[in-house]
Amino acid sequence: MLKFFLPLLFVFSLQAKEEKATTILFLGDSLTAGYGLKQELAFPSLIEKKLNKTKKKVKVINAGISGSTTAGSLKRLKWYMKAKPELLFLALGANDGLRGLDLKQSQNNLEETIQYANEKGLVVILAGMKLPPNYGKEYREKFEKMFKALAKKYKVDFIPFLLEGVGGNPELNQADGIHPNEKGQEIIAQTVLKKLKGLL
Repeated sequence: MLKFFLPLLFVFSLQAKEEKATTILFLGDSLTAGYGLKQELAFPSLIEKKLNKTKKKVKVINAGISGSTTAGSLKRLKWYMKAKPELLFLALGANDGLRGLDLKQSQNNLEETIQYANEKGLVVILAGMKLPPNYGKEYREKFEKMFKALAKKYKVDFIPFLLEGVGGNPELNQADGIHPNEKGQEIIAQTVLKKLKGLL
């Protein structure tokens, strides 16, 4: 009888492993939250739907809060650790730049968050951002280099520009010209998926 049940237990064990979903925490601002849209149209939700149609099962936590800066990133990550995420998608900093905040402090905030995530064994993807031309060349260059420097220092996976192919395109953004519309969110989802598929 025991010989009969052992193969079944092995099969059930394999199925349990296959069915276990990877928990992904998307820590961001209004771009992540899907400002102006239903949350199911935001790129984290789109990614969850697309991946769950494949063998790579995921559970997505959309921790996007409109208006948020890097200042609360570490505190927010610590709070969400109770959900036991395995992968952190860090997409903060846009509001720091738009408000002209001190980039040294912004970089320090992101750095502390990445360090904590590494200590907890999370895989990290850092999303970079760009600023409009009216912010001045020097500040814009420092802003973009901030993300690149962190990605290089901590050897984390990196998307240089989260809004690649979307930013500045009126057809892919809402009336405010800043927040992606439904079509724009779909393109962001595809950009992020390319990076995620190699990590899951």
